[in-house]
Amino acid sequence: MAAKTLGASGVIYTDQRQFYLEPFVTAELWPTVAPFTTVISQKPIRSNLTDPIFKQFEHRSAFIKQAFKVNAGSPTNIPNDDTGVDVDIDTIVGLAATPDSSWVGLTIECWNEAETTMKGRGIIKSVTDSDTVKITSIDAAVFSPVLANDDIFYVIGNAQGEESEAPEGWADDLRVVFGNTQMMETAIHISTTLAKASLRGYSSELARLREEKNKEFKMQMERTFLFGGNVNPSNLDPDTADSFGDAGRTIGGKKVRTTLGIVAGIEKYGKTSGDRKNIFSIVKAGYDWNQYVEDTEKIFGYYPEDGVKYAFCGPGAMTYWSQVGATGIAENSGWKVNLSPMQMTKLGFAVKMLETPHGILALVPTPAFRGPRNNQMLVISDSNLQRCQFQAPQFLTNIKTENHYKGIKDVYFADEGLGMTLIESHYLIKIS
Repeated sequence: MAAKTLGASGVIYTDQRQFYLEPFVTAELWPTVAPFTTVISQKPIRSNLTDPIFKQFEHRSAFIKQAFKVNAGSPTNIPNDDTGVDVDIDTIVGLAATPDSSWVGLTIECWNEAETTMKGRGIIKSVTDSDTVKITSIDAAVFSPVLANDDIFYVIGNAQGEESEAPEGWADDLRVVFGNTQMMETAIHISTTLAKASLRGYSSELARLREEKNKEFKMQMERTFLFGGNVNPSNLDPDTADSFGDAGRTIGGKKVRTTLGIVAGIEKYGKTSGDRKNIFSIVKAGYDWNQYVEDTEKIFGYYPEDGVKYAFCGPGAMTYWSQVGATGIAENSGWKVNLSPMQMTKLGFAVKMLETPHGILALVPTPAFRGPRNNQMLVISDSNLQRCQFQAPQFLTNIKTENHYKGIKDVYFADEGLGMTLIESHYLIKIS
């Protein structure tokens, strides 16, 4: 693109060139353009990476949920004697993937698939084979109703016999997830004549463009960290295993890497149901207090929690929590939303505090959500997000000087990426 010049046409000629004795003052829009990037930058930034592709460890504590299910063909009853009966099992969570002696002595509760009826409490007496354990009741009565396919056994604890030996030890492994950085550049290019001219409104066009392009650079980085895509494997889906690799794309034969944004990551690897549900859909006309309580239970479901989470909102999402009438939550449920006045945070952006039964959401107006994501909210666990730098942000001035070039070209540059772990601890809420 050709350099911008001090030409005799356009806004510079008709309004900005200093034909007047007194300059005017202009106002700026969006003094805080990147609240999400600001939040993730409060933690220590992982800098000085040795490679633009990076790995991080994540771990899901197995003790949070330890369970297994009844497989088809199991017996129809669990006795209340010392003999026990073999039960075929599957869908193991939080335990050794194949039953072994570490299972012996586990005490359990049995619930129907819908988790509405408890059928009894038992103990695992022994392991019969790779998918069968022997169970007997530790209540005075037999299990009732009888077992059915996909009944769920939840581990309560363990009980060991007098003079028995310690059970076999079992431990899980850390999981490794992948990410990569992305080179980002925003340039400023004007003639030296324009740079030296005194103008109306802003006395220096170079200073104005540097300020404006700095905001553009921040906004593009913000959108990248939120919505960026990545063809490289991430290993973020806990149900699958990705192989580490460096696919990328090319432009003009040059390798291009892109970083995966948090919203894009949730859309790609998130769940709309189940224990790891983290994508929620709110339909204005029917959404009420009861559904709100259930959703916030999920959002604040991981421990430990500090009780407050940032929720980055498009304008439509901010509006929704104050709406009344047929599409408002207050009208649908007879409940008054407890929403604080706008208040400034120490990070320099404004929030409203939305009380929920399980914690507080700090609603942050986020310019990057304008447009097709106007009615969306991103709720993050900031301890599971990290800003990663292969090359720290730089502002390089006057980078084109050969042959006495009569212009000025500056560039904002960074080579950064978003490191994310435990994708189910971040939530996307879509309001329609």
